[in-house]
Amino acid sequence: MDGFKYVVVTDKSIRLLVKNQYISNVKSGSTRTEIKHWVELFFGVKVIVMNSH
Repeated sequence: MDGFKYVVVTDKSIRLLVKNQYISNVKSGSTRTEIKHWVELFFGVKVIVMNSH
């Protein structure tokens, strides 16, 4: 789990938690596949859709 830098805590990110949507910053250069794997392990969920930039 060393790929996660930190979870973003803002008003909007807290509202999105109700919808099971999470916002976090990850290491630069992380691939979508790595991020998806980390989220599934850390939160114990199945990732259906993921946005990254």
